[in-house]
Formats: sequence, C-alpha cells, structure tokens
Amino acid sequence: MLFQPHYKRLPALLFWMVGVLLFTACSPQQTLRGVFKKQSPYEKYQDGLKAAKLDQTALGQQWVAAGEKALRQPVRVTLPFKETGYFPADQPMAAGYQFSIKRGQKVAVKVETQGKEVPQVFIDLFETDPENAGQPKQVAYADTTALELEYEIDEELPHLLRVQPELLRSGQYTVTIETLPTLAFPVQGKDSRAVQSFWGAERDAGARRHEGIDIFAPRNTPVVAAVEGTVTRVNTTPIGGKVVWLSDPKRRQSLYYAHLDSQLVQPGQRVSVGDTLGLLGNTGNAITTAPHLHFGIYRFGEGAVDPYPYVYHNRTGPAPVKVDAKKLGNWVRVARSNATLREAPAAKATTLRTLPQHAPLQILAGSATWYRVMLPDGQQGYLAASLVEPLDKPLQAVRLRRQAPLLDASSDGAAAQKNLQPDSTVRVLAKQETFWLVEDAQGSTGWIQAEMAR
Repeated sequence: MLFQPHYKRLPALLFWMVGVLLFTACSPQQTLRGVFKKQSPYEKYQDGLKAAKLDQTALGQQWVAAGEKALRQPVRVTLPFKETGYFPADQPMAAGYQFSIKRGQKVAVKVETQGKEVPQVFIDLFETDPENAGQPKQVAYADTTALELEYEIDEELPHLLRVQPELLRSGQYTVTIETLPTLAFPVQGKDSRAVQSFWGAERDAGARRHEGIDIFAPRNTPVVAAVEGTVTRVNTTPIGGKVVWLSDPKRRQSLYYAHLDSQLVQPGQRVSVGDTLGLLGNTGNAITTAPHLHFGIYRFGEGAVDPYPYVYHNRTGPAPVKVDAKKLGNWVRVARSNATLREAPAAKATTLRTLPQHAPLQILAGSATWYRVMLPDGQQGYLAASLVEPLDKPLQAVRLRRQAPLLDASSDGAAAQKNLQPDSTVRVLAKQETFWLVEDAQGSTGWIQAEMAR
C-alpha cells in the first residue's frame, strides 16, 4: 500500500538515541530542575530531546516543528467532537484543535490509542488571547497514563488542544472533546430541560432584564446545593419571596435561590453538593405563576452572570466516526472536480479552497463522514469522505521523455529516491499542477515533474 510507515527502515542510531533520551529524562539534572519548575510531560520530553541531542537531528526538529504548527494552524471544531486519526512513526505529526466554550462549563478530553507499540501521547490545553494569538497560554495537560483531562473555563477565550505522540512510534488514536457543567443541577430530579425562562428575558414591560433562569417543577420539589459552600443569607424579599444565598468561594461567586415555598437551612451552615436548601414554590412576585425556582449567579466584583452554562448538560454525544479507518495515514486522490476543502467537518463550514479532480491528499484523520486531509503543500482541512478515492487504480500509464528523478515530495527541492530511465513506463496515481504522483515497474512510488511524461 502506498506510503505505509517505514519506521523499520529508520537508522538504528535513532533507536539508540531514543534509549539515551529515556535515560536522560530521568537524570539527576532533570529531577533537580523539576524541583524548581513544574513542567508538563511535553516539556519534560522536549528537554529530554535536547539532552539527548535529538533536537539537532532532522527527525527531532520535525517533531518540534509539528508541535508548533499544531498550535499555529489548528483546525476549528464545534463541541462535542470526536475524531480518529493515525500518527506515522517516520513522519512526526501533531493534531491541533481550536474550539469555543462558555464560562461556567468545563472541557473534558479523552484520548484512546491503539497499535502494536502504543506511543506515549502528550495532551496539552491552551487558551489564546485574540490580541496576542501567537502566544497561547497553557492551562492544563493530561496525566500521560490516563490520557484524560478536565478543565473548568474561567474566561471565554478561544481554546486550543494539542495531541502529539513521542518520536518513532506509530499508532491510531481517537480524541473526544466534550463540555460538562461545572455545577450540579439545583432542582432534585431535574436537568436543564426544565428551564423555561432564560437569562436576559424582559421583565416588567421591559423595565428590567431577567438575571437568572427559571426552573419549573412540582411544588415542594427539593431545591439542592449546586456546590459545596456556606449558606450566607436566609430571608424573605418582596421580589424573591423566600430566598437562600449560598457562597461558592472556589469560583468567587454566590448562588441565589428564590421563590421557595420553605427554607430548610440556616445562615452559616456548611452544605455539600446535593444537600437540600429548601422546597420549590412560587413566593414573592411569582405568586401568579406556576411553582419554579429562580436560580441566579453573582460573581464577586462583577454582578449577575448567565447561570445556564453552569448547569447545562449536553446529552447529545459527538457524532460517531463513520469513515474507513483503513485509509488513515494513506494517500488518496480527489474523486470529482471542484471538491470543497472546508475549515471544519460541516457542510456549512468556511471554504478553504476548491480542489481539482485527481489532486493528491494524505488522510490524517476522520470525523463523522469527513476526512481531515493534508495537501502536498502542508495545508490541512476537511473533505467529505465521498469525495476521495484510493490510488489502487492508476489514472493512466505514461512513458518518460528523458531520465527523471523520482522525488520524495512534490517540490523542486525534494530529494531523489532514484532515477527513472528514459522511455520507461510509470503509472500515474494522482496529479498536482506541475507534479504527478507515480509508481514505477518495481513498485516504488514518488513524484515526477509532469513535463517529464509524454
């Protein structure tokens, strides 16, 4: 099969150097350095590359560059998201994903790997400031044994996830990125589907806005603590009726429970998640409406914020991966003319470029019914799975005008694998503008300049 991993042909010296790397990573110098600076597993591994002088090899430099590129040119995805991909041993790669998430939610990442020699995989989460996009800030990383992480969002900034394996290991991976609420739901037996009035809705003929959400349930349904904290106030007001205030010191905010039928806690009382604070009702200005809880969140120094993301649980999982996993890591070609390469795996996603028929692509991963592909120039994007075809059927056979180098990439500066003789016949597998991907009579594959063919 075309361009399968050829790590078995890698120089034995590199495997020896990896052994040196593993030894160096545990050296006293590294241990002492860790006392003064907490490092992520990725940073420790990168320091190990330098200590073993692997950063001075072409493969080591490619590994570092792949990690940087994943942060600089991530693909944009919408959560929940799931993708299965392949990391080749002989071609250092990293996957980068950018997504948006609301304050009050936490992102949950899980990476599963499989293969004969499962690689160590580094999972790093960053937040980016739009005004300084070139300097993402690392905010979390996974335990490399669990390959999972959860991180609670504090600022609504774009976030980047980088997934990268160690050197010289190949394997298939599946990454799942989902959102979870940071607070427990405040009404027993209910979830976010019981919310019927949302943040910002008009009140008093437009004189004010709703500073919370209304959760409807039968009268006397237990209203519970959404966090571990301290009850700070239990009183009655004209608008809120019977209310309870609960502190959430971890997030520097207070939770507000209003319209209760009865209050079952006292000021100063410590409560745990799920403890009953009172029973749901319609006291205060809700006397003419059905029983419900008005639930609000007030951030210290900021005031009211939308509580819905804090309690919303998206029960719709990511779309299952339906593409052909056997194509992962392989080169294919575009099956039809004017195929659209998109920024994300969705028909309405931004168009990156239009591809001609027979253009070559390398499949990196698959999400739902889309492939994430890389063009010969390094650009990545998503293409519908129905728009690609394998290279097992040549487009045509051509004879060479003169001696032609069989190149390992589609560029003038690429290295020559061998020289093809004049009048020899090659099979054309895919066509780029000035370079064709071909296979010679001995089964070697590579690129030739299109002008070399008759």
